[in-house]
Amino acid sequence: MKKDFNQWLSQFKESIANYGYYIDFETVYKNISDIKVELNIMNSLVGSPSIEEDFKELVKKYPSVLKCIPILLAKREMSIFCMDQDGTFNYNFNKQNYSIDEYVIFMKKTGLFELIQKRLISNLYDYVLGVEAGLNSNGRKNRGGHLMEDLVESYIIKAGFIKDKTYFKEMYLSELEDKTGLNLSTLSNSGSTAKRFDFVILSNKCVYACECNFYASGGSKLNETARSYKTLALESKNIPGFKFVWFTDGLGWISARNNLKETFDVLDDIYCIRELEENLLKKF
Repeated sequence: MKKDFNQWLSQFKESIANYGYYIDFETVYKNISDIKVELNIMNSLVGSPSIEEDFKELVKKYPSVLKCIPILLAKREMSIFCMDQDGTFNYNFNKQNYSIDEYVIFMKKTGLFELIQKRLISNLYDYVLGVEAGLNSNGRKNRGGHLMEDLVESYIIKAGFIKDKTYFKEMYLSELEDKTGLNLSTLSNSGSTAKRFDFVILSNKCVYACECNFYASGGSKLNETARSYKTLALESKNIPGFKFVWFTDGLGWISARNNLKETFDVLDDIYCIRELEENLLKKF
């Protein structure tokens, strides 16, 4: 019996964030470890009454301290472009390309000397720890994209499928054809499209090609995804031994419910997390 769309949509979750979603502290600590020595050397400038001269002597004696400067401005790149009425500059902090006096100008005009000299921070290591945590939080979108894949994979494994034997991750259409002998030319526009599925599950019943995503918020991307998967659902309906499966969830779909319903109406194998929790994959 066909599912009721509204009842199905009402089961969607607000979030699937796990404990490691917010900050990847392992990466934060590694990034700081790479410049820990240089940061501790630079700490000698904190509160210095003659910071410009002290900085010059520091760079002369320990030129490698330059490489820890970009992160003080929340920049990972070792090259920083600046321009004003005095000219255009592209400072290299990996390999010194200007005089030390010009790096002094950089430190002064960016406000870093003021930050360090006036003891607005007491320790550069702790300061960079905060900067790194902030930068790492920007990676949540990418981590969020993998959360749904990881969640779906955990249920695939729980259902008894074995990686690289009875299920495969990130498999291209051409690989799937080679593996199964299926003719999927209707999905690839006669070989002109390099389609890749998040998962492919091989069972005694069928070959399941799966896509999965989670949308916590709305946007044009959801409408594009729904339209794309509607086309895929229609193109795959008459391929013997093959089914296209879409695992999706998230309250972002509330604002794009009409587009989602269009795909829901033509795709029998569209599921949410609640259905995975109810051992849906045991039926595959």
